[in-house]
Parts: sequence; C-alpha cells; structure tokens
Amino acid sequence: MSRLLFVYGTLQRGRVNHGQLADQRFVGPARTVPGFRLHDLGGYPGLVPHPATPAGVTGEVWAVEEPALARLDAFEAVGEGLYRRGPVPLAAPYEGEDVEAYFPVADVSGRPVVGESWRGP
Repeated sequence: MSRLLFVYGTLQRGRVNHGQLADQRFVGPARTVPGFRLHDLGGYPGLVPHPATPAGVTGEVWAVEEPALARLDAFEAVGEGLYRRGPVPLAAPYEGEDVEAYFPVADVSGRPVVGESWRGP
C-alpha cells in the first residue's frame, strides 16, 4: 500500500536528496493551496503555513510505499523532532486527496523566506 507524499525541496527530481525517492513512483507536479510558503533552514527548505501568502508552494507528488516512508521519516529526522509528517491541502488535480508533507517542528521566524519554490540543491 502506498501513500501520497508532497515534496518541495531537496527530495524533488534533480535535487541533491532525490535518491531517497528513486525507487518510488512519481505521480506529478503539484502546488499547495494558497497560504503556505517556504523558509530556508540552512541548505534545505521548510514548508510553513502562512495564511497571508496568496500563492501556494510548488513541488511534486509521489506514491510512497510504507518501507520507503519509514526510511524517509528517518532521513527527515521525524523521531528527533526536526520535521513532522502531516496532511497538506493541494490544488487541483489533487484537491480532496489524502496527501502528506514534511513540516519543520522548530519555529522558523527569523529564517529567510524563500517563497513558493525551492531553488537550492
């Protein structure tokens, strides 16, 4: 059984950590609904709800099998409290779908705002 995962940074195709998803199925490009933005957390981004942001964040949707999801949780340091995995609302054609993303746990205020698209490695 697979779950849908929205990735928006270094896990995307062509990015430095994409190998973590290489054996999973790419579903397609995606965008969150308005009200989200990215912050630079020091070489990687963090997806943060921000109601005043008119555009959504661009990324990709992947169908991820449970063993790979556990591997990604470890990679994203979910157990150590760096990120948490939770639901994210996406725009069409994914609206209403059960999709998850990784969100930073720490307060990101004061971190540079990237905007709607990650340009890093």
